[in-house]
Amino acid sequence: MKQNEVLLMAFMGQSNMAGRGNAAEAPALIQGAGYEYRAVTAPDCLSPLQEPFGQNENKENGVTEPGMKTGSMVTAFVNACYTKTGIPVIAVSCAKGGSSISEWLPGTNYYRDAVWRVKSCEQWLRSHGYHIIYQGMAWCQGCTDGDLHTPRETYKMHTESFLQSFCRECKIAACFLIQIGNHRDDRKLYVPIQKAQEELAREHENIILVSSQFKTFADRGLMKDEFHYLQEGYNRTGKEAGENTGKYIIRALREQM
Repeated sequence: MKQNEVLLMAFMGQSNMAGRGNAAEAPALIQGAGYEYRAVTAPDCLSPLQEPFGQNENKENGVTEPGMKTGSMVTAFVNACYTKTGIPVIAVSCAKGGSSISEWLPGTNYYRDAVWRVKSCEQWLRSHGYHIIYQGMAWCQGCTDGDLHTPRETYKMHTESFLQSFCRECKIAACFLIQIGNHRDDRKLYVPIQKAQEELAREHENIILVSSQFKTFADRGLMKDEFHYLQEGYNRTGKEAGENTGKYIIRALREQM
C-alpha cells in the first residue's frame, strides 16, 4: 500500500446497518484499519472509528435517529476488509432505521443526504492529500418493505433505481449487498424481498452479495427481537461481509493494473 491510499465506504440502509446491538461487545478496531468521516458533526477531520458507529451523525431533513444506534457490524466489517486489502477504510454513516426503499429513491431527503455525505468525504480526503483508490457502499435494507408487503417486483425496481443512480452520482464502483434476514416470528414474511435482492445481485455486475448470514440467525438464537440481532450476530455478519468485500476489491484493483 502506498502512503495515504484509502478506501471510501458508505454504510447505508436501515436499522440492521445502523446497528441495534451492544457496542461493548463489538470487536476492537485493528490499529490503522479505518476511520470515520463525520460529515455532520466533525467535517474538518477524520475521527476514530468506534461503536456505536455514526451515533451522532443526525441531520435535520435527512437521516436522523438520535439515541437509536447502539452497536453495529461496521467495525467487524472494516477489520475484515482491512485484513484482506491492507488499505484503511474511511467509513461514512448514513443508515436510518425503519426506512422503506421508497424513502431512498433519487430526489428524496435520505438520498440527497447520502450523496452530500459521500461527496463531502471525497472532497475532504482529496483536499488533504489522500488517494482514494476505491469507492464503494455497503447496503442492508428491506425489512420495512417486507412488513409493508411491498411487491417483489416493485422492491426490485425501486432498489435498482436507487442503487444505480447513487453509484453514478457518487462514483461508487460497487454496492456490497448484505441480504436481510427473516422476521423472527414469521419466517416467510421477508422471503419476497430476499429473492429480489438475490436477483439484483445476479443481474448487475456492480451489485455484489457479500453476506446472507442474517437469514440463519432466527434459528441460531441470535435475534434480540422480531427484527434485530444480538451484537454477536452483527459481528459475524460484518466479518463475513468485510472479508468478501475485501476479496472483491483486491481482484478489482488487480484487474485495473
